[in-house]
Amino acid sequence: MVAPPDNDVLWAHALRFQHNGSPALCGVSLGVREREILAVTGPRGSGKTTLLQCLAGLLPVQRGEVWFNSTPVHTMGSFGRERLRRDRFGWIDPVPFLVPELNAWENAALPLLLRGTARRQAKTTALEWLERLDIGGSARKRPDELVAAERQRLAVARALAACPTVLFADEPTATLHRSDGAQVLRTLTAAARSHGITVVLATLHPDVAALADRTVSLLDGRRVTTVQLPPVPETEGRAACSLSA
Repeated sequence: MVAPPDNDVLWAHALRFQHNGSPALCGVSLGVREREILAVTGPRGSGKTTLLQCLAGLLPVQRGEVWFNSTPVHTMGSFGRERLRRDRFGWIDPVPFLVPELNAWENAALPLLLRGTARRQAKTTALEWLERLDIGGSARKRPDELVAAERQRLAVARALAACPTVLFADEPTATLHRSDGAQVLRTLTAAARSHGITVVLATLHPDVAALADRTVSLLDGRRVTTVQLPPVPETEGRAACSLSA
């Protein structure tokens, strides 16, 4: 194993991953500094989501290393990775996965409740974040009573309410109109900076990446110096690589 740099809260070395024999990551290395907002860019099929999932412990690393502070995530079992995600990481999907039986504030408070936070405190925190994201009036509505943009705002509120050390955001505004997406991103980035949250943000769009402190670009599962993002996403082929390379 290679020791990670002291100033990186998250660090990956030579990551390789295949989905059913198809290469997704081909030796990607990167470091993320504490309190940094890092954008991971590239066209569809470039490996952005797979990279975030490996960094967050959602996917077990096949080859390479992932470190969170001094903890080797790549050697953890499924229980250890799950606990890390619960206690230290947050995640936002392009399409929110919400609990249909819970109302909005209960969904937003769920990560806190799972950590053992008192219900009253968790509710107060959840309601504060719903207000910041302009859906406080829908706090008692269930997900099926919300429009798509409100459900995505709720997913962002849920991730921020837990105040994670690292927040992974995989195309968090993909389903939102431009104005809604811009407002959500402003709230997300402002909250991250004010609360000292490190953010790893995957995006197709240069204007979203421009909000980050630094950008890393992927193409065909490899890190590249620059990548041209098309205005309309196109299906891109992946260059061949192997786990044994």
